[in-house]
Amino acid sequence: MRRLRITHTTGFNYDGEVSASYNEARMLPLDTRKQLLLHSTLDITPVSSRDAYVDYWGTRVTTFESLRPHDSLNLSARSLVELQSREHVPGDVSWDALDGIGDRSKMLSDQLFATEHTSPPAELAALAKEVADRSDTPAEAARTICDTIGDRLEYVPGSTNVTDTASVVWDKQKGVCQDIAHVTLGALRSIGIPARYVSGYLQPSKDPEIGEEMSAQSHAWIEWYCGTWTGYDPTNSLEIADSHVIVGYGRDYHDVAPLRGLYAGSARATLFVNVAITREA
Repeated sequence: MRRLRITHTTGFNYDGEVSASYNEARMLPLDTRKQLLLHSTLDITPVSSRDAYVDYWGTRVTTFESLRPHDSLNLSARSLVELQSREHVPGDVSWDALDGIGDRSKMLSDQLFATEHTSPPAELAALAKEVADRSDTPAEAARTICDTIGDRLEYVPGSTNVTDTASVVWDKQKGVCQDIAHVTLGALRSIGIPARYVSGYLQPSKDPEIGEEMSAQSHAWIEWYCGTWTGYDPTNSLEIADSHVIVGYGRDYHDVAPLRGLYAGSARATLFVNVAITREA
C-alpha cells in the first residue's frame, strides 16, 4: 500500500484583462477498487459559478465560469490517494475471440477507431501487423508493441506540441508521454486491440522517503483490452503497479486535457503548471 498527496497548480496568466472565461478541468483522481480517493479539493480563483459531473469515459469534470474582469486564472487541486498494487493481468482473449469485439460493445468500439491524433502512419501500422502475425495472443502482441515503441521513441520534453499527431511524432522519433501514448494507441487499434488513453500522475522517485515532496508533472499511459483492461506505461516500459495515479480515460489526450476553455478579450494567455507529490505512507 502507498499513500500519496498530490498538489496540482495550473492556470493562465493574461497579458491584459479579459472580461470573462469559461473552462472545464479534469484534475481530480478517480476512486477505484485499487485506488482509494481519501480526499480531494479544487480551488479556483476567480470563479463566478461552478458545477461538476462525470463524463462519458468516467472522468470527473469541473466546469466553471469567471464573469468578472481578470488578468489571471488560478486552479489548485489537492488530493490524497491510497494505492494498492495492481496485479498485471495481460488478458487471455484469443485472436478469434477478439475479432469483431467492437460490434458487441459500444465502449470497446469507441476505443478501436483511430482519432485524428492517434491515426498511425503506414510504417507503424505495418510494424504492428508484423508483431501481430508472429504473436500467439493479442496480449503478447500488445506488450511487444508497447515495448518496441518505447524503445524506438526518445523522450524529449519540448520536442513536440499538443497538436502533433502520431504520424508527426513517429517521423520525429521523439516526443513526450502524451505523444508516445498516442503512437501506441494507433498501433494497437490498427490490429484490432481496443486501447484507451489514461491521464494521471506518476510518482517520480522509485522509493521516496515518507514525507518527501517530489517535483512531478502530469503523465499519460495506455490500457489495452484483451478480456480485461491492462495498464502499461510505454514511455517508461513499466507495468502499472502502485506508482501511477489515474485521473481520467479517453480516446486521446483531447478527451482528458487537465484544463481547457475559452475567454473573451484580446489578451494573450500563458499557461503555467506545477505538480508536487508527497509520499505519506
